[in-house]
Amino acid sequence: MRLATIEIKGKEQAAVITKNGAIPIKSINKHYNQNFEINFFDILSKEQLEGLNLWVETNSQELDASELAVKNNDLKYSPLYRHPRKIWGIGLNYVEHASDLSEKAPNTEPASFMKPDTSIIGPDDTISIPLQSERTTAEAELGIIIGKECKNVAEEDAPSVVAGFTTIIDMTAEDILQRNPRYLTRSKSFDSFFSFGPQFVSTDEVENVLELSVSTVINGKIHRKNTVANMTFRPWDLVSFHSKVMTLLPGDIISTGTPGAVVIRDGDIVECHIDGFEPLANPVKDLKVKNKTEEQQLA
Repeated sequence: MRLATIEIKGKEQAAVITKNGAIPIKSINKHYNQNFEINFFDILSKEQLEGLNLWVETNSQELDASELAVKNNDLKYSPLYRHPRKIWGIGLNYVEHASDLSEKAPNTEPASFMKPDTSIIGPDDTISIPLQSERTTAEAELGIIIGKECKNVAEEDAPSVVAGFTTIIDMTAEDILQRNPRYLTRSKSFDSFFSFGPQFVSTDEVENVLELSVSTVINGKIHRKNTVANMTFRPWDLVSFHSKVMTLLPGDIISTGTPGAVVIRDGDIVECHIDGFEPLANPVKDLKVKNKTEEQQLA
């Protein structure tokens, strides 16, 4: 099953992705006499995902032919949701990316950090390079979405608590980070520094997560590509490790690290491509360029 959050008449609501577009859960409830939550985060937090997945699978042929779908050309995606309880990011999880920063990749424990929900944007929203940074990078990543409250999960049991996956673009004010590693939180937490969506892909749709390729794409060209199997800490290991730090809750996100970060500049388009997933793309605006233009107009 694939889900998204789409905007209809200024309101965000969850929708099931079909061959012809996206059917809002609200329409499914009305026309098929169901009672699912219409907000994706609520579907997760109230643990309705398995029931929805079963219903969609049972009715898939009818849904694919339904006139209820918002057509693909008319879709306006939003972030999957805006207020997860936790966003975990994983640093330097591919050895090749660590070499980009002239750093040694962690090999005993994940180098993890947390991000605020105020950093979240959605597909086609603008990434803002902050005034404080002269070198900001963007990083395509596979996102893990937790589906069940859990604590101290064994690695072999991790798939049972994961709802699914999505595409993510994570940003870093790299020049701030390189001044001092203690500035990691600040360098990762500016507004617009976490793009999330457009589609959620349930675990049953991914035959082998280790075989997925993740690509950071800039202005239509692949900057760096790698396979999940080449992560130092693979998805189920990450879920297990972080569940031993704190209780994981439905809707929590683990962004698993990037095959390669790319410097972004005003006017760029950066994308996350993952095999079989709808791509995620965002334009870039450098706030310093805007300020310089305004200063020149006032001069």
